[in-house]
Amino acid sequence: MRRSGFAAFALLAVGGWLALLTARIHDQSTRDEATKADVIVVMGAAEYRGKPSPVLKARLDHALGLYQRGLAAHIVTTGGAGGDPVFTEGTVGRNYLIGKGVPSEAIILEDEGETTVHSAVAVAEIMQRMDLKSCILVSDGYHIFRTKRMLEARGITVFGSPRAIKADTEWKDWWLYARQAVGYSLWRAGLPI
Repeated sequence: MRRSGFAAFALLAVGGWLALLTARIHDQSTRDEATKADVIVVMGAAEYRGKPSPVLKARLDHALGLYQRGLAAHIVTTGGAGGDPVFTEGTVGRNYLIGKGVPSEAIILEDEGETTVHSAVAVAEIMQRMDLKSCILVSDGYHIFRTKRMLEARGITVFGSPRAIKADTEWKDWWLYARQAVGYSLWRAGLPI
């Protein structure tokens, strides 16, 4: 009887933690904290044979707008190959921004990260080597909370700035928030996902 009571309590505690975290992720996903920073970091997303996917394009366009407002002097594009033998997400992002008029010397490339954790670690290392201390983090809203915490854990001051998407919270959105809550919890537990 005690074992089943403990299991029920543990399940309830984990469920409560994930529900609270999901609400915090939702809150962060709707908040644009963009302000003056050392760099703008664009988290990678799929690319198709050298062209950004609609998601990556929207992130890059959002970062471009922040750059044009003068909020940072540099943009970091991130993301590895993702199975593409020729292109990386980071390189596709860099090329897209150059095509939009951003000088190549204003773009810092991180093109090896295969996961959010890998890209966050690589970005933090690049920033530390360049003595850059703050960034505006651009990604989809549901992705900001977890990535922001990963960069902050490495000593970076992070301002989240989610790309614009439709402003509703359907069940699909809550599912994304819940998945990020699980991913964040596993990362906090030491599993690099």
